[in-house]
Amino acid sequence: MSGAQRDEPIYAVPAGVLGLKGPVEKPAPGTLPLRGDLAHIALAGTHLAAHYVIPHVHIVGETGAQLRLNPRSDSEAFTTLDAGSRFELLDVAGEWVWGCPGPQGPSGWCRASELAPAAG
Repeated sequence: MSGAQRDEPIYAVPAGVLGLKGPVEKPAPGTLPLRGDLAHIALAGTHLAAHYVIPHVHIVGETGAQLRLNPRSDSEAFTTLDAGSRFELLDVAGEWVWGCPGPQGPSGWCRASELAPAAG
């Protein structure tokens, strides 16, 4: 997969003036890429967050990536992303990264080392 193809969004990015009309049910942790402080840009028209992030697209490394609800080794992995699959990085905290395969989730933390090195 070339860098140009890899970086193209596979979803519609909201355009124009955005606004929420009425209450929205809060999704369960690990589902949508939404936290109190930030959310995936594709959720801007449907969910409220302090900041919306345009993801940096990466590829999961050869051993796969284990998603966790917290950026700690003792946090149980709730799902594993397959090697070679898409990972949209939304936040970095030291050796941990938070993101998702796409705006419909699942979302969680994995080690940055579980992602393939950036092509360069």
